[in-house]
Amino acid sequence: MRFQDAKAVVTGAASGLGRATAARVIQAGGKVALLDLQDAAGQAAAAALGTQASFHRCDVTSEAEVDASMQAAAQRMQGINLLVNCAGVIGAGRVLGKQGPMAGDFFARVVRINLFGTFLCDKAAASIMQHNDPVADGERGLIIHTSSVAAYEGQIGQAAYAATKAAVAGMTLPMARELARFGIRCVAIAPGTFQTAMVEQIPQDIQDSLGKQVPFPQRLGRPEEFAQLVQNIFELPMLNGETIRLDGAIRMGPQ
Repeated sequence: MRFQDAKAVVTGAASGLGRATAARVIQAGGKVALLDLQDAAGQAAAAALGTQASFHRCDVTSEAEVDASMQAAAQRMQGINLLVNCAGVIGAGRVLGKQGPMAGDFFARVVRINLFGTFLCDKAAASIMQHNDPVADGERGLIIHTSSVAAYEGQIGQAAYAATKAAVAGMTLPMARELARFGIRCVAIAPGTFQTAMVEQIPQDIQDSLGKQVPFPQRLGRPEEFAQLVQNIFELPMLNGETIRLDGAIRMGPQ
């Protein structure tokens, strides 16, 4: 598939990795539907990207909203052949914190957004992609999950977050195997520490310290680099069922 022919749905697209991915699709000549809960930021992002972009307010934990947004996106773009799941929350918190044990509702919320939300978007997009006209090798579409290096080296305070990111990586291969008969691939990206809106709230000296922990290059990852990998995966059909670390060789310590 050629990136210029992408008809992409990107969740969490109002900022960070999602916005950078949406921008790269537009730069290549494709179309994109931005899904996010942030109305003002989402509308502004879509407007800045031009007429080939649209914004759809969507809570990824709501099956009805996800289904409606996917259908609206498909109608506007005359189909969907790329889904990039970037919606998620950090969900930082200790199992045994200063205020007592972690609330079950807190853990469940992180699961609903990061894992359940990804699943809802996957199945809604795949149900549309299966009807695409096949291109080379019978390919009809690509689903990308956003995992994290925390799936492998979760730090103290990341029990909920790491659990969801490991689960997202874990369902990538079985989903790729199941959807293979439709010509739909599924690949996960596991970013390291990236320069996103959440990281920008951290003091600059701490950001610099985080960057120096990366063996090479010694800096935080750039959202544009995540978007570049999305394009590489889209254009290389043999990439399937895999989780790709995008982390500068960092291996996270306990804290």
